[in-house]
Amino acid sequence: MARAVVAERTTVRRTGFTAFWRKWGVYYLMMFPWLLIFFIFTVIPVLAAFGLSFTYFDMLQPPRFLGASNYRILFVDDSIFYTTIRNTIYFAFISGPLGFFLSFFFAWLIHQVRGRALFATALYAPAMTSSIVLAIFFKQNLFSGDQYGILNHFLLSLGVVQEPIIWLQNQGTLMPVVILVSLWASINTGFLIWLAALGSVSQELYEAARIDGIRNRFQEMWYVTLPSLKPQILLTSVLAIVAAFGQYDIQQQLAGLPSPLYAVDTIVMHMLDYAFIRFEMGYASAIAVILFIVSFGCSRLLFRVFASDD
Repeated sequence: MARAVVAERTTVRRTGFTAFWRKWGVYYLMMFPWLLIFFIFTVIPVLAAFGLSFTYFDMLQPPRFLGASNYRILFVDDSIFYTTIRNTIYFAFISGPLGFFLSFFFAWLIHQVRGRALFATALYAPAMTSSIVLAIFFKQNLFSGDQYGILNHFLLSLGVVQEPIIWLQNQGTLMPVVILVSLWASINTGFLIWLAALGSVSQELYEAARIDGIRNRFQEMWYVTLPSLKPQILLTSVLAIVAAFGQYDIQQQLAGLPSPLYAVDTIVMHMLDYAFIRFEMGYASAIAVILFIVSFGCSRLLFRVFASDD
């Protein structure tokens, strides 16, 4: 009796697996190369970083297990870490939403006019330039700390200031400059997503809205366009926030590593400081784990807010 039950369960399992494989097997085979690359270059490094975060590793000797010492030092003794958390959150929740809304606004404006391909190309052109190149350009031209900098020359000629402002050494001006350059460098990818999404909204919805009493473009945007684009809102918001949490290259080019008085140091810059300047890979891995948890938590929060019910 017991053997018959076991044989019947085995047959059901095989039949279920065979039906599943016949239905989905081809798709999984097509996905296998991407899944393999994702596992090798994403899953394994994340697991390795988690393991190294419990060790002392200087890249010259084998890792030495320390337990939770790295995390204790990070949360109890490392005051700079809390400064970088504050800077990262401030930067992410200013540049992320600003980039999100500016991308949508420019895409919506261009979508209303003729010759949108020309305007779209002009607005997307800065994205084809490296963010490091853009940062160097802004640093040496617009925000140069002498009288020959474009912004200083303009303010001096108007009599707004009496001496040049050292934009990239002043704690009060450094973060706004970084946010401005970051917006210039990052607004373009989200802009393309929005431009494609706006073209996918059915014109029948706009016609029905006009019949129901909508009279101008802003009402169309609020009552028709935005509710129709919840998947795109989710995608662009997640991309904007995660990119803001992981950004460091513009800050490093504008202010150095570390920046003056850690004014714009982010969690990633703090991690790079310990990883490639001090060569404390175990401690840097602990910082990377915290950054991963924060980014993942923000992404899940955005999924809960913007995910569609369909």
